[in-house]
Amino acid sequence: YHPAPLSEKTPPDTFVVEISALYKLPVNYSIASGDEKGYFIIHSSSGIIRTSKNLEVEDFPVNFKVRATDSSNATIFNEVEVKVEVIDENDFPPVFPSSLLEESLAEHLPATQIVQLKAQDSDTGRNGFLTYGILSGHALKFRINETTGILYSTAPFDYEEEPTEYQVVVYAEDDGVPEKKRGYCTVVIKITD
Repeated sequence: YHPAPLSEKTPPDTFVVEISALYKLPVNYSIASGDEKGYFIIHSSSGIIRTSKNLEVEDFPVNFKVRATDSSNATIFNEVEVKVEVIDENDFPPVFPSSLLEESLAEHLPATQIVQLKAQDSDTGRNGFLTYGILSGHALKFRINETTGILYSTAPFDYEEEPTEYQVVVYAEDDGVPEKKRGYCTVVIKITD
């Protein structure tokens, strides 16, 4: 048996799977082994397995054996394996070490690297996999590498003819399930003479 994965936020007493043994007489169901931490309970006559407490994602997957025993003769039984997986929910948004950065950029430089932005996400797997983008601010003058988080200028600046300060709002987005989460950082770029 390999039931649908459970969310880590699954409450106790949630239906997991129904075990059914083909036998001419009534059987008693029990969890024989493998559920050392006691996450599951089985109804002895229906074979329905439910969660017995809150799930800790790091303990999963759990493989346990369910035994069906002849209700009048305990020496007659059979066992089946049940594998239960738990999905890590996307708990945390990405976080930049600082929500505001100031960088200086000399005028007349060709397209150049300005700063590498690095956000942290406390989730694991795809929930912690980050991509970077520019939310707003002079999109033609700046670009960001969506994988590395490096912010670049795209052309030279002229201190006398153009603004001497630019604000670029950068985001980091995780690949979370069921929803993606974002964190933001504003980069103030000062053009120097």
